[in-house]
Amino acid sequence: MQYDLAIIGSGPGGYVAAIRAAQLGMKTVLIERYSTLGGTCLNVGCIPSKALLDSSEHYHKADKEFGEHGIDISGMKINMDQMIDRKDKVVSQTCDGVAFLMKKNKIDVKYGHGRFQDAHHIVVAGSEGEEETIEAEKIIIATGSKPAMPESFDYDKKRVITSTEALDLREVPESLLVVGGGVIGLEMGSVFSRLGTKVKVVEFMDRLVPGMDKDVSKELQRSLKKQGMEFFLKHKVTEVKANEKSATVSFEPKDGGEAIKDRYDYALIAIGRRPYTDDLGLDTVNVDLDEKGFVKVDENLRTGADNIYAIGDVIGGAMLAHKASDEGVFVVESIAGQKPHIPYHLIPSVVYTWPEAAGVGYTEEQLKDQGVNYKVGKFPYKALGRARASMDLDGMVKIIADKSTDEVLGIHMVGARVADIIAEAVTAMEFRASAEDIGRMSHAHPTFTEAVKEAALAAWDDGAVHV
Repeated sequence: MQYDLAIIGSGPGGYVAAIRAAQLGMKTVLIERYSTLGGTCLNVGCIPSKALLDSSEHYHKADKEFGEHGIDISGMKINMDQMIDRKDKVVSQTCDGVAFLMKKNKIDVKYGHGRFQDAHHIVVAGSEGEEETIEAEKIIIATGSKPAMPESFDYDKKRVITSTEALDLREVPESLLVVGGGVIGLEMGSVFSRLGTKVKVVEFMDRLVPGMDKDVSKELQRSLKKQGMEFFLKHKVTEVKANEKSATVSFEPKDGGEAIKDRYDYALIAIGRRPYTDDLGLDTVNVDLDEKGFVKVDENLRTGADNIYAIGDVIGGAMLAHKASDEGVFVVESIAGQKPHIPYHLIPSVVYTWPEAAGVGYTEEQLKDQGVNYKVGKFPYKALGRARASMDLDGMVKIIADKSTDEVLGIHMVGARVADIIAEAVTAMEFRASAEDIGRMSHAHPTFTEAVKEAALAAWDDGAVHV
């Protein structure tokens, strides 16, 4: 069958692109190699991890804070089977919702592995060996990424695991070693830490979540350390070995020093992700990869083939579901003759630990490197009435503004609900707000968002009110 647009991959980039294409009148087909739609994000990423993060936070609060609230609980225990079953139910409902949207928008879905035959034809191989050839005028590659795993690490999927296997653990380990202090490692590590696991994190760089503002890294580490997580920064892992009932990991300071070798119930490898381009037949079309294996695209996200585009994790950059969705819409609207744009520096980043961390715009380190004259305003969560009421005192909001114009250049935060609050920052920066603009906006009291207003006032003229 012939289509206006074929999309390989049904993650947040692919399925959102399909819906937008259908809205614009394109006959669209979505190709997915697995049995459910939604890609990594919905099946083994964003959605299931957030389900477990919420469950673990409920337990943590009940265990550590309910007594202070005057709620006495006795005999409380963790039912991991129920926790995982609930997570699976959330995933199923979300994936089913995407399938419904495909039917609602009259988008054809083909299940099987898609491989280019040529620039306009894709062969879809089903699980039973059947094949179907799809013809399309335009094609989008949205195949996403997979966890990176060095060959030297003894990845057995039982004791040496990635986030995919961690999402299905039906026990609370006594010990967990996390290799990688980025978003995935911290989120999964914090799930089990809050359930009572002794968690150690080994990070090669000198701080956690290195891509975020340094003050965010420091505040997040301070808070997670208070919860019991242990961190080994500037350390490199030299050996990972799976045993029958444990994993043995050796690591040492990267600049030299005494090595540490110990056994853990599990070793979670979270050192990044690699683009998924396996057996796509890219050699049959003019689609090139860079030295790291990412698909090369131009400023319009077009590959070397005029009719083939690529979006999301497979092209690199920030590996974020919402970035992939934005790129999917961008490509489809460009094909339709519209003039969309993506300000990449205004795509927010979020870490869903508790407290959460989020940031948008430039970090202070980036502005220093650029030689920009800037000013900074900060406001601590502990000064918020709402934070005291809910016992969420850890965190802060930091606003960086141009010293001459007062235009906001970056907003970074740690604290309760900052994954939601960051949208206020994105909105303000999309419209090139000044620190004064944000500081003069009325914010409901008492709320966590008041920290944004106060930080803006501090950046504007050192005029924060409640500190």
